[in-house]
Amino acid sequence: MRRSLTIGAAFLLAGAGLAASAGQSAATPHRVGTATPADPCSTPWGSSVKSATGGNANPLTDIRVGRHTCFDRMVFDVSGASGPVGHHVGYVDAFHQDGSGDPIPVGGGAVIQIFVSAPSYDPVTMRQVYAGRAGKPLPGVDLTGFSTFKDTRFGASFEGQTQVGLGVRARLPFRVLQFDGKLIVDVAHKW
Repeated sequence: MRRSLTIGAAFLLAGAGLAASAGQSAATPHRVGTATPADPCSTPWGSSVKSATGGNANPLTDIRVGRHTCFDRMVFDVSGASGPVGHHVGYVDAFHQDGSGDPIPVGGGAVIQIFVSAPSYDPVTMRQVYAGRAGKPLPGVDLTGFSTFKDTRFGASFEGQTQVGLGVRARLPFRVLQFDGKLIVDVAHKW
């Protein structure tokens, strides 16, 4: 009799385990050969240098930033630019002021150097249009609450181009876009 109770209890426990396991499988099905949903923030941008030539005699009038779900954005406004704005954007080991070569410290885990083919002054009157100062943070740019952007530094406006150092959290993928007199640099929050 004791043996029948032991066998009966074993069958009850085994049945309960199968029922629990069946319930778990129904709650979290696993299908072989099906893909998991893609990460909406994954990006093919890469971290290599992006550059383009473009003739521009118009000045840089503003630099602003914005936060997005998957990336942080920096926008360079080039007053009156009707065609492509030349640029050279890439990671550097150290940020040095264009012209003098003086080192400029930039906070963050990595630094993106951005050259925009637009001076911060009016080429005709030589009057300063964008108020950047060598080695100083970009005027009016507040990075509080940004996921990727950590620091900004104005490098120089030398021989018709403006140089900016952008400190980011890590060496992350980025892209460069152009739209209606604006040069846009987006840096992803992750790989």
